[in-house]
Amino acid sequence: MCRLLKTGIRRQGTGLRPTARVMRTSITCQLLLVLTFFVGKERCKHETTKQKGPDMTSMKDPQTPGQKHFIYGKLNHKVKVYVKVKSNSPYLVCMDEDIAHKELLDPYVLWIGPNGRHLKGQSNTDITDTGKLVLKLFDKSMSGSYSCTLSYSSIADNLRNEEQTFKSYSFIVLAYREPDYTYRISVRYTAKPCDQLANTRFFQDLVSVVQVVVDSLTCKVTDIVHKCHVVQNPEGNLKNELFISFSVSPFGHKWEDLCKEITFDCEDETNRRVQKARDLIEEFFTLQPMFLKKEFAVVPVIKYIEHSMEIRRIDSCQPGFGKNEVTHNDCVGCCVVCDPDTFNSMNNDHCQVCKNIQVPYYGATVC
Repeated sequence: MCRLLKTGIRRQGTGLRPTARVMRTSITCQLLLVLTFFVGKERCKHETTKQKGPDMTSMKDPQTPGQKHFIYGKLNHKVKVYVKVKSNSPYLVCMDEDIAHKELLDPYVLWIGPNGRHLKGQSNTDITDTGKLVLKLFDKSMSGSYSCTLSYSSIADNLRNEEQTFKSYSFIVLAYREPDYTYRISVRYTAKPCDQLANTRFFQDLVSVVQVVVDSLTCKVTDIVHKCHVVQNPEGNLKNELFISFSVSPFGHKWEDLCKEITFDCEDETNRRVQKARDLIEEFFTLQPMFLKKEFAVVPVIKYIEHSMEIRRIDSCQPGFGKNEVTHNDCVGCCVVCDPDTFNSMNNDHCQVCKNIQVPYYGATVC
């Protein structure tokens, strides 16, 4: 039975396929049977989804929260605005909310961007007839200080005396990304005596199976660790257990190909896929006890321990971005562009301060 299954499972519908290239020829029968059952179950889900048709809402470009909202200036205060990479900014309004509810005569707005350049006519900006500014397809290089001056007239009752009023406002506009998700998963299995190679072989086969489960999502299994321990339970009984831990990353084989067809930021898609991989792995493990009891007259010695799974999400930021919940408490959890004189050269979650050198721009990846 298992020998036939080793060559009989192919990529159909869901893309799951343990083949001779991926699977070890020594793979345990129980894992292969569970995988076969799992593939069939997922294929049914896939066919049902095809009949219902695609979910068009998931195919739309993500929108920045509050994109259609107006963000008003504040006198003598710099207003922070966070804009997701490759999205348009909210409308930046060159007036405070008090003035916005008043009638203005001959209003005129002048916008100045980072490095003191005038923004009117720039290809990445849109200024409305009433002076509201929208920054288009925002990139980390566009981060910085944006200031504006509002001028308007005041006329006395006799229409002879006219005064010009000027007010200035400042905005700090910062690019941000969603963090890249990685999931750390830990499970436990009953085991044979810890000095037996059967435990190691089972572990290797299990890793191969898990990789098959996530392969079609361009995810990969990394940082794999296993240890065998003798565990004494509260009743004083001794038993052997395998402690297994691994990470699931969205950056598997050919993941870059996904981004070529995506107009918005690719991390939304990679995060969606690794979350789907997490769900598949969780289902794969939780199905095992029920399946083994149903299909095996004698349950194998090495088997998954129910409710032993632990899943933890680990966030990382792309180079040039980092988290700081104190400085950016209005964008908690966001990977915000690194401030001047700070950098993030790798996929860490914080920007580091540059030493003995000044970096005058946002989003540095080196000092």
